[in-house]
Amino acid sequence: MENKKYTRAEILEITKEIIYESAPELEGKPLSEETVINTDTGIDSMGFTLIICRLEARFDVKIPDRQWKKLQSLSDVVTAIEKRL
Repeated sequence: MENKKYTRAEILEITKEIIYESAPELEGKPLSEETVINTDTGIDSMGFTLIICRLEARFDVKIPDRQWKKLQSLSDVVTAIEKRL
């Protein structure tokens, strides 16, 4: 997939979709940029890894593992993707 130019809002929406697909138990729970992924959602490290892999594939980006460990909020994830597009 070619690197299309996404707006921050589009990246956020796609990221939320992928989180809901990866963690169906969150369906109906609101997610915002302030949502802290591992504590507010209860997604464990394996679930987070799955989400990261799906995001990297969807946006055709590679974010180094050491940076993923620093990502906490949904805003952090969106920013990391945004910087690599």
